[in-house]
Amino acid sequence: MWAILRATLNKSLAGALLACLLLAGCVTHRDANGGFTQEYGPWIGRLSLRVESEPPQSFSAAFELSGDAERGELRLFSPFGSTVALLRWQPAEAVLVQGGNERHYESVDRMLEQATGAPLSMQALFDWLRGQPDDVEGWQADLSQWSQGRLLARRQAPLPAAELRLVLDR
Repeated sequence: MWAILRATLNKSLAGALLACLLLAGCVTHRDANGGFTQEYGPWIGRLSLRVESEPPQSFSAAFELSGDAERGELRLFSPFGSTVALLRWQPAEAVLVQGGNERHYESVDRMLEQATGAPLSMQALFDWLRGQPDDVEGWQADLSQWSQGRLLARRQAPLPAAELRLVLDR
């Protein structure tokens, strides 16, 4: 009887320990007031992009972003958790993997423009994620809700107008 109880407790303890480790890996970085303080990746959350092209385009996905503007990776996920696209970049090369196809670009910014339909600087995106303003031609970032893990960036000119929204989980 004791052997069965001990084995059950060991399994329960192992399960509890595993659950704690998994939960610790999901902890968001918040300050004492509950505000968001993440300054370094990986960044995990949801994004939506609306481009006022003809016809208008909109896209939303869960994402995981790691690295920096020079070298990194962005994974986009469907609502069911499957990978929709993978963007990888390093100096002088960027790759978009989507639907089993790979497309190569000379830079991450060119890849982002082709993928989204609107020019966007990866350096600016990383700066905004760190809560740092970065002036990019045509883009205005609203960082007023950065401490809550929210980011809004709008582009009015040159056309097409675009709006990027990010909600960070951690």
